[in-house]
Amino acid sequence: MLHKIDKGILYMLLASLSFAFMGGGVKMISHLPSVEITLFRNIFGVAIIVFALLKNPSNSKGGKPFLLFFRGFMGFLALLAFFYNMANIPLGVAVTYNKTSPIFLAFFAWFFFREQLPKSAILALIFGFLGLVLIAKPDGFSFSKYDILGLFSGIGAALAYTSIKELKNHYDTREIALSFMLVGTIGPIILMLLSQFYTFDKSLDFIFSKFVMPSGVDWIYIVAIGLLATASQLLMTKSYSVTKAGIAGTITYSQILFGTITGTFLGDKFPDIYTILGMILIVIAGLLVAMPKRN
Repeated sequence: MLHKIDKGILYMLLASLSFAFMGGGVKMISHLPSVEITLFRNIFGVAIIVFALLKNPSNSKGGKPFLLFFRGFMGFLALLAFFYNMANIPLGVAVTYNKTSPIFLAFFAWFFFREQLPKSAILALIFGFLGLVLIAKPDGFSFSKYDILGLFSGIGAALAYTSIKELKNHYDTREIALSFMLVGTIGPIILMLLSQFYTFDKSLDFIFSKFVMPSGVDWIYIVAIGLLATASQLLMTKSYSVTKAGIAGTITYSQILFGTITGTFLGDKFPDIYTILGMILIVIAGLLVAMPKRN
């Protein structure tokens, strides 16, 4: 039966599964600082992309170094928040927060590039907001640290993706990805070095944490996280290259399902009815954004 499935759908399902397993690996070594896990995750990407550039050098014209750094910096901060949440809250919820990025991306594309914001995208913003409220269940107007970081993981990723619209006219795709990986490697090193000399408030442990030497099976999980993250990115890219973007974008929301199942298997509390409804609303919002624009 597998040969009858659209290859793009199959690639995206495999990408989502790899992504969920990566999240499971992050949970398994949650005793290590999320800053440190982010470092190890990006080292693999840097090695692979540098190798690709050495083998087949880029001939891009460049000229946008500050925007390139902005893409890398925002992507790094979003990933930092995402990894921290994956280690500390149910995996399915952490993934759901991160999957709000397409909703914010539509808004930023309108705000910065004056792209058309169709009625479906406006409706998506409303659904997305309601979904976030149902998941966060704020006490009055007070959101938890994890809710704020989850929301930022979506906003930060959307800002990073928005910059790509301009960057792709100046840089090779590999160089754009490398900007994210490099900042994501150098950034954690700087933050952990600062933590060796200064004591920061406990509430900032998602940014400032001392290096903890991994031991034993930790290294297996670290390697697995790096490989699974790379595999997920490659499979996702392959999916978009062989099928319609709308189809691939729709199937990518399977990450929420796979993340919830993986997290529950690893001991996460199964989401309550309000959280499930919130997840559904955010998926609907994402699908509305993915709808093709009609002239």
